[in-house]
Amino acid sequence: MNYQDAPTEAATSNKGFWQGMQRIAGIVLCVTLGACAAAPGMKMTDSPTLPVSAGSTSNSVNSENIPIRDIDLSLIRKMQNEAATSGGLDDPSLLIPPGPYRIGPGDVLQITVWDHPEIAAAAGAPLQGTARTADPAPGFVVDQSGNLQFPYVGNIHVAGLQPDEARQSLVAQLGKTLRSPQVTLRVASFRSQAVYIDGEVRTPGVQPVNDIQMSIYDAISRAGGFSSTADQSRVVLIRNGTSHSISFTAMLGRGQSPAQIVLRNKDVVRVLARTDSPVYVMGEVNKPASAVPMSNGKLTLSDALSQAGSLNSTSADAAQIYVIRNASAAEPQVFHLNAHSPVAMILANQFDLQPSDVVYVDGNGLVRFSRVLSLLLPAINAGLTAAILTK
Repeated sequence: MNYQDAPTEAATSNKGFWQGMQRIAGIVLCVTLGACAAAPGMKMTDSPTLPVSAGSTSNSVNSENIPIRDIDLSLIRKMQNEAATSGGLDDPSLLIPPGPYRIGPGDVLQITVWDHPEIAAAAGAPLQGTARTADPAPGFVVDQSGNLQFPYVGNIHVAGLQPDEARQSLVAQLGKTLRSPQVTLRVASFRSQAVYIDGEVRTPGVQPVNDIQMSIYDAISRAGGFSSTADQSRVVLIRNGTSHSISFTAMLGRGQSPAQIVLRNKDVVRVLARTDSPVYVMGEVNKPASAVPMSNGKLTLSDALSQAGSLNSTSADAAQIYVIRNASAAEPQVFHLNAHSPVAMILANQFDLQPSDVVYVDGNGLVRFSRVLSLLLPAINAGLTAAILTK
């Protein structure tokens, strides 16, 4: 090879190198622009519906598109009307009070037969000094069969009777032995019936039922009232194996008192915690977290964003705020809020969230491009290395 030809070959080699680099740059640019269109965090408003995977099972959502509804005043008013008509009580029959108290096994009856002091001795003398809280009051105890052992009468069945009915039955039996007996009967210790208070109250436990009707409001008050972690909109009453949802907040909002719900024997009242009803806030927020409602069960979209530290000023797209509801149901719902205008936060402050809602804040275009570019940088570096090695 002549030395005069060397510069020409070198120039040709350099020209080929730069042509190869231009091709690589063109390919990378095309891939980048194409990837931006399908990057994670793409705007959902590019389409009026959100596509769902076609490979759904019987327990998943349908393969049809999910509509996205804009959060506006009409939607908020419709939801508020639906919440107002629900009333906070799923079964109106709970407002029907039970009848008068009826004697049951374990109750202690104080019975006095006038002009017959010898009968009083059968009731037993009150304990002195050694009495405990769990000890029954002196009197006649109704056994587990509902029977009462009484002098001159023997066994008499009193379970299921009102106190006055039991007195009349006792007078009828004593009349076979005594002349015109005068009998006084009252329940000295109510031990046959009780309700159970559990959950977020200050002193959970058993509350005995007596001849004064006890409402659900009375039972919670006897248990020390709601604790600071209680969700007053989510109270569960379990009766005869059926759970009933009660919202104190909704009932009071309609001017309806929870004191109208009278408890019965073996009822279980459970007050749920606010942490049992979280809302998940994720995406471009400063502190992705599980937002919890207030003590009255209320949690608006603005409250949830505030608990998550508000939007990230550098990466969030305020126009792309979404609320996903019933994500695991057959027909999930997606709501969209454009919060570019401060006026939109008025809507966010009136849009009530529900337990297990997901609030997602999308990223802006620069963030999406940066993320796509970070995914492509390894491919760019590999292309440059290959071009250098080819040279």
